[in-house]
Amino acid sequence: MGRPLLPLISVEAITTAALDLVDESGDFSLPKLARRIGVSQSSIYNHVSGREEILELLRHRIIAEEPHAPVDHGQWEEALRVLIRAYRDAFARHPRLAPLLVLQSIKDPDVIGMYEDLARALEAAGFGGRDVVSAISTIDSFALGAALDLAAPDVVWDPPADGYPALKRALSDAGPAQERGRHAFDFGLDVIIGGLRDRLRTKQGHLA
Repeated sequence: MGRPLLPLISVEAITTAALDLVDESGDFSLPKLARRIGVSQSSIYNHVSGREEILELLRHRIIAEEPHAPVDHGQWEEALRVLIRAYRDAFARHPRLAPLLVLQSIKDPDVIGMYEDLARALEAAGFGGRDVVSAISTIDSFALGAALDLAAPDVVWDPPADGYPALKRALSDAGPAQERGRHAFDFGLDVIIGGLRDRLRTKQGHLA
């Protein structure tokens, strides 16, 4: 019997199988990964060092799936909008991956490059020091939350029949689930950009 034209296992095959398992169940294990690919668990270690490396490969995969256009750091508001939307969209495609990736340090060069773009845009706006990292952390939290919101059930809030009038009035105007999610993201993005702009104005006023 001739040898197969393509090997059963490769870094690409490991990444694809791991992402499939995460999309299906919210996690993966090396034994399950080996069974999914059809190889022995020990053969996986010939291609990757272990779970941590696989998670970084997954991080790289979801960011690389739909790369965003290059940004002009000097146009900081538009740059932030492009980068935040790209990050949100990456996790929205694979929402079950988010809880796994937030538990370990970000090392993938392409993903680090997105954070470099964020830092450069914030510096171009006039932020410096710890404000840059604080802004990035705030953006991170918002983008991840927005991605999970897109994966939420159609009915997120289901108050009892009696009471909660203010919430019920708000929900009556929320629209369909996808429309609500898009509006909430655009609303939150405007709030973040506006808040950063106001903070810069306050800072500049204090320096005047």
